[in-house]
Amino acid sequence: MFSRLSPHTRAVIQALFVTFLWSTSWILIKFGLKDIPPLTFAGLRYSLAFLCLCPVVLSSRAWRMELSSLRRNDWLQLAILGLVFIAITQGAQFIALSYLPATTLTLLINLSVVVVALVGSVVLAERLLARQWFGIGIFFVGIILYFFPVDIPAGERLGLLAAGIVVLANSASSIIGRRVNRSAHINPIIVTFVSIGIGAVILLIVGIAQSGWPQLALNSWLIILWLAGINTAFAFTLWNLTLRTLPAVESSIINNTMLIQIAALAWIFLSERLSPQEILGLAAVAAGVLMVQFKGAGRKQTMVVPAEEI
Repeated sequence: MFSRLSPHTRAVIQALFVTFLWSTSWILIKFGLKDIPPLTFAGLRYSLAFLCLCPVVLSSRAWRMELSSLRRNDWLQLAILGLVFIAITQGAQFIALSYLPATTLTLLINLSVVVVALVGSVVLAERLLARQWFGIGIFFVGIILYFFPVDIPAGERLGLLAAGIVVLANSASSIIGRRVNRSAHINPIIVTFVSIGIGAVILLIVGIAQSGWPQLALNSWLIILWLAGINTAFAFTLWNLTLRTLPAVESSIINNTMLIQIAALAWIFLSERLSPQEILGLAAVAAGVLMVQFKGAGRKQTMVVPAEEI
C-alpha cells in the first residue's frame, strides 16, 4: 500500500511521522527528568544517539571519504555547531523542561525562528519580505495572548532563564548551520553526525562532573535508549531522507505541526490544560512562524536547524 504512493506523498507521511516522534520526545523527557539529572540525561541521550549513527555513517564508503576529507576549518565549524546546538541548546532545553510546562517551552523556543530571521537579514544578507515582517507581528501577538496577564510562578523563573538561553543558542546554531550549509561541500548527515558526537561528549562530561554517574532504574534506561535510537538517530536519518524530496517550505510547514502536537500530547499525558485564550495564542504563534519561514523555498536544506527537533 505505502509503496504505491508517489515519492512526494511518501516523503510527507515520513516527515509527519518524524515530527510525531520528536513531539513524543518532550513527553518522555518530562517523565525521565523525575529521576535523571537534566545534563546527564541529555548527555546520555546524545552519546547513545551518536553511537547509533556510527554504523550508518561508517558503513558508507562515500561518507567515510567525506569525513576524511574535512578540512581544519570544517572541523572547527562543526565543533562550534556541536557546542552550541547540542551541548548548550539541548542542555539548556532539558533544564528548562525540568521547570516549565512542555507547551510553554515549545512556544518560547519558536521565538528562535524570529530571531534567526532578524539576525539572518543582517549577518547573512537575507532580506525580509513584507509578509515575513507581518508574520513576526502575528507571532508576538500570539505570545502576548498566551501569557497575558503575566503571572510567572517563582518556580518557573529559572526555567524561563534556561528557555532564553535555548532561544539564543538555537538561533546562533541556525545561523552557523546555514553558514556550513552554504559551503555546499559537507553532506547534511555528516554535519549532524559530527556535531552530535562533539556536543554529546561535552554534555556527558559536564553532566557527570555536576551530578556524578546516575543510578538509573530500568524504565529510565528504556526512555534514554528509545530517545537515542528512535527519536534521534532514526528520526534524524529519516528526516534527512525526506529533505531530498520535499521543498523547504513544505518541510517548514510539517515541522510547525509540532507546536500543536506537543500541546495535544502534553494535555493527554501531562495534564497541561490550555484555556481558549492560550489556544488562540498558540495558533497565532504557529501562523506567525509559518509566515516567517515561507521565504526559504529555494534554500538547500540541512537537518540540524529546526527549533523543536530534540
